[in-house]
Amino acid sequence: MKSLKAQQHILSDVHRQLEILEKGNNDKGAYLLVPFQQKLEESGLFPLTPLGTEILQVNVGKMCNQVCRHCHVDAGPDRKEIMTRQTMQECLDVIDKDSSIRTVDLTGGAPELNPDFRWFVEEIRKRGRHIIVRCNLTIILSNKRFYDLPDFFKANQIEVVSSLPFYTRDRTDRQRGDGVFEDSIKALQMLNAVGYGLEGSELKLNLVYNPAGAFLPPSQAALEKEFKLALKKDFGISFHALFAITNLPISRFLDYLLESGNYEKYMEKLLAAYNPNAAANVMCRNTISVSWDGYIYDCDFNQMLDMKVDCMSKHISSYDPHVLSKRSIVVNQHCFGCTAGAGSSCGGTVV
Repeated sequence: MKSLKAQQHILSDVHRQLEILEKGNNDKGAYLLVPFQQKLEESGLFPLTPLGTEILQVNVGKMCNQVCRHCHVDAGPDRKEIMTRQTMQECLDVIDKDSSIRTVDLTGGAPELNPDFRWFVEEIRKRGRHIIVRCNLTIILSNKRFYDLPDFFKANQIEVVSSLPFYTRDRTDRQRGDGVFEDSIKALQMLNAVGYGLEGSELKLNLVYNPAGAFLPPSQAALEKEFKLALKKDFGISFHALFAITNLPISRFLDYLLESGNYEKYMEKLLAAYNPNAAANVMCRNTISVSWDGYIYDCDFNQMLDMKVDCMSKHISSYDPHVLSKRSIVVNQHCFGCTAGAGSSCGGTVV
């Protein structure tokens, strides 16, 4: 499969990227792509270590009703990987024994497509944890059985985080497919109707912006203001916050970079924008990522590259908070994406 071949460009080793950029045009000041580990060493941050596990991010399956061009999960309708109820129960057992986990972040694919999604949410809720669901919005309108999702989310006090590439039809549909913008707007209006995203409401509705091309996101604060004004004026939509997330050179976005000839330039941009303050606050320091089959990773991006945690506690069934707290976080060249500029995480900028 093409995306797997593309991932090998990152997984192979740092030498390929060094070779590419060493051949860059010197008159244009091409950057030599140094190993990410070296930048951490220069910042006094290597080895990068966890600060504690506050968030358990769980990928409940790669099946999705969309095929977005920037998706680092390579999710889509043809993906069959799905988390079983047994693995979900093992995640619940971890929540029961690790009181430091305050938030469970459910992702996919479209997490709602997992047949045990609602059961899992309700079980997490019983344990008093905050729940985030990364909803692609269009899932709400994709089938009658999902029409009540806004009410289900409200009943379980879920924080909804949804991707919306832009506040106009053309730019959104170009990145996520024809008709996605219209359905996304309808879904946002349904969420607003039950109280999500309104000023003063505790029902949190946050949007996610990913750049459509080989460039870094603009100022998150400025972009949030722009989105809020446009969505309110044109569609009467309100939301709480906008998260600007840098696209990492993984899977479909890596395919795009390679096919468009932008790979080297994009990696140079990431390296040039390296920020030690962002590196000190990356999400892998307070988050554990669990794959659909129960394996443990430092972050969702490492999960997609099959770079498991560097310790004995590699599966949720053998989760050991003490062992995990002593590990060194696994890093590679894609980590430049999280440390560029104001930094990037699943919750937007970090500095």
